[in-house]
Amino acid sequence: MAIYLDSAKLDEARQVRELGWVYGVTTNPSLMAKAGVEPEVVLKGLAELEFHHVYYQIVSNNLDDMLIEARQVSEIVKSGLILKIAPTQNGFRFVAKHGNEFPCCVTAIFDPAQALVAREAGARCIAVYVNRATKQLGDGLALVGDLAKVLAGSRTEILAASLKSTKEAVDAFLAGAQHITVPFDLLASLSTHPLSTQIIEQFNSDGAGIRLKSR
Repeated sequence: MAIYLDSAKLDEARQVRELGWVYGVTTNPSLMAKAGVEPEVVLKGLAELEFHHVYYQIVSNNLDDMLIEARQVSEIVKSGLILKIAPTQNGFRFVAKHGNEFPCCVTAIFDPAQALVAREAGARCIAVYVNRATKQLGDGLALVGDLAKVLAGSRTEILAASLKSTKEAVDAFLAGAQHITVPFDLLASLSTHPLSTQIIEQFNSDGAGIRLKSR
């Protein structure tokens, strides 16, 4: 399993890089637009942080332009790049034709049939928008479970996105997602709980430990 930051803000990426347990960063065109700087600047900054993976979503529509864009992004990120590809006819064609050169994640999956096509095209993973699926289809977590069944035995994995709470993030994993990506505020809350804070404060107040040696 891997936990990702869903953001294109470099200050957030720098902060989570220091945590030591965030595997990478996922971006999309909307997040890029909110970053306040050009996508090239975002990608260069993320590359310098040396995450295991950086996800970038291709915005070109025809195959030739998609390949040009992919190569331009690859020149910037160089290592650990995963391309997010829209589930269109040309998107699946790109994955099938260029998936060996560029690891691909077919994004915005809302139907198991799309997952089946992504699997056969050779996608590295698929991205499912859990909370949005719940709002539009009724049960995003059930969708994750269905996708997991379709992809069982293949190399294609599930990245759960559009997660709005720590419970939803954990439930997505339990439903069959191998990876989750969450916004900065939710990422920070994954490692905390009021009861944990309460009992640690009690230990620190009432308990004892070894004395630190002076330097």
